[in-house]
Amino acid sequence: MIFWVASVAGLAIAYLIGATPTGYLAGRLLKGIDIREHGSKSTGATNVLRTLGTWPALAVLVVDVLKGAGAIVFARWFYPWVCTLPSVTPPAGIDPQTLVAWAVCLAGLAVLLGHGRSIWLNFTGGKSAATGLGVLLALSWPVGLGAAAVFAVTLAVFRIVSLSSMLAALTAIALVCGLEQPSPYRVLVIAGGIYVIVRHRANIQRLLAGTEPRLGHASPGPKLESRL
Repeated sequence: MIFWVASVAGLAIAYLIGATPTGYLAGRLLKGIDIREHGSKSTGATNVLRTLGTWPALAVLVVDVLKGAGAIVFARWFYPWVCTLPSVTPPAGIDPQTLVAWAVCLAGLAVLLGHGRSIWLNFTGGKSAATGLGVLLALSWPVGLGAAAVFAVTLAVFRIVSLSSMLAALTAIALVCGLEQPSPYRVLVIAGGIYVIVRHRANIQRLLAGTEPRLGHASPGPKLESRL
């Protein structure tokens, strides 16, 4: 019983790490504004760039990446530690390494959910692309670097953040399936990649319509959502 309570507590911590509303806090601290009332009405780094400037946007991007990496690092420490407690009895018949791998998988999904559905913002948030990159880098650096490279190249060529984020997510899925990775990690990357793409469904509609704005251009309307 104690094991399952501790496991749920670990997932809650991972969720709360992701739920920290970085872009919203940047608006409040730097200009005393609710960034959701400006620009694209979003809390993502793209709207922070348009509303607050380059350096705040870069800071938000870095912190969001660190949130994802931090949740994975935490899970890799927390669950093995829980299993060593004398009062905790892990499920019988399950290899501890396998148990930890699945716990890390769930923690990764929890931090993505927290970023996209923050309890502090009435369960709204960003698209989880930056936080997802942090998860990838901490989970498997070759997968993370591959996804980051595709993001950077796509952004340099097309100047469209949403397209870059979705192609990076697809790249991560392809890499994690092609490289030697534990099954729980593959589940995390595939599920997380699909989640990021689904969060971009409004952007996909604008891409098909040819109305998705490029980086450095103004938002086309008040309903534009965050892309990071």
